[in-house]
Amino acid sequence: MSGAFARLKLCLLLLGALMFIIPLSVSSQAPVSVSSQGPAAAPAAQEKEPQYSCPMHPEVRSKTAGSCPKCGMTLKRLSPAPAPAQNAVNRYGAGYFPNVALTNQDGKTLRFYDDLLKDKVVAIDLIYTNCVDKCPLETAMLVQVKKLLGDHVGKDIYFYSISIDPKRDTPEALKAYAERFHTGPGWQFLTGKESDIELISKKLGLYSYPDPADRDGHTPTLMIGNVATGDWVKHSALDNPRFLARKISELIGDWSYRKDTKNYTGAATIVYTKGQHLFETRCAACHTIGHGDRLGPDLFGVAEARDHAWLLRLISVPDQVLAEKDPLAMALFKKFNGVQMPNLRLSEDDAAMLIDYIKAQTVAIGADRSTGKTEGAIKPDGERP
Repeated sequence: MSGAFARLKLCLLLLGALMFIIPLSVSSQAPVSVSSQGPAAAPAAQEKEPQYSCPMHPEVRSKTAGSCPKCGMTLKRLSPAPAPAQNAVNRYGAGYFPNVALTNQDGKTLRFYDDLLKDKVVAIDLIYTNCVDKCPLETAMLVQVKKLLGDHVGKDIYFYSISIDPKRDTPEALKAYAERFHTGPGWQFLTGKESDIELISKKLGLYSYPDPADRDGHTPTLMIGNVATGDWVKHSALDNPRFLARKISELIGDWSYRKDTKNYTGAATIVYTKGQHLFETRCAACHTIGHGDRLGPDLFGVAEARDHAWLLRLISVPDQVLAEKDPLAMALFKKFNGVQMPNLRLSEDDAAMLIDYIKAQTVAIGADRSTGKTEGAIKPDGERP
């Protein structure tokens, strides 16, 4: 018995030793890769051959770093935009914007996100057609921006003006408004339920809280966004049209506006008066001095042709002058397709400086014309000829 018990004890000891050794030997072996044939083991994509371009002359391309042969500027490496991370979330996507129904000026029903925003670059402002303050100027400014962008509008960038007065702004009213300003294709004017428009304006950051002291009802703001990337930027809709066109061009990746072949060496010192500033920021979207009628009349010689007191009042309170059915104001309103001159809250001092500037430009242009020159007049988009 004692011999058998001893043998049994020895077997149990050997079995315990084996159970201890086997896990160690298994765990000490190198792990076997189970993903060697999967995507993670795929060879890294070869980096594309680098390309360089001049920021000022984008047509200049090179495979090596260096300087632009046209302007000497250091060439900038062009890098393709990195692919978005697989799990990246666009905060300002379908889950953020309401997909409510809106109606455009042609009576077509469109979903705000699916039809108007998704995968587009957009420029959006708020207006209402009965506005007598900033809306007419706001729309006129954006007409100039659209002209500067050319064929990009309706293809690379889409303009939307949303009415904050949907009860009065029917599709027919919006269509008539668009036609008065010659907005053209690529620009939709939209109306809908008041609650939906308020929600959209809040989501866009364009909402203005009611202010009894401000009869305009909103701030003239332009929201520009690349919906696919979630990049949005806010600008004043009354800003310089060339500045706004440049910002939109940057967003859509068009750098051609940077082409400038002018040589400014020895350029004369610029004398910039307040009257000129007021004209270029408040008047040039609708008027020229010496370049013919636009949305409003050519102002060449207007200071000499009209009574000074009448002109002061028309510039300061144009809505009141029209409401009083002033014969001349009514005739101009009819002649220029019902486009109402906005009340921009200019003081009589501001109006006087504007008139002085128009007088000075009229004299300068008249002198230029007598000698065969064409310099001096300001075009509607703020560029000198």
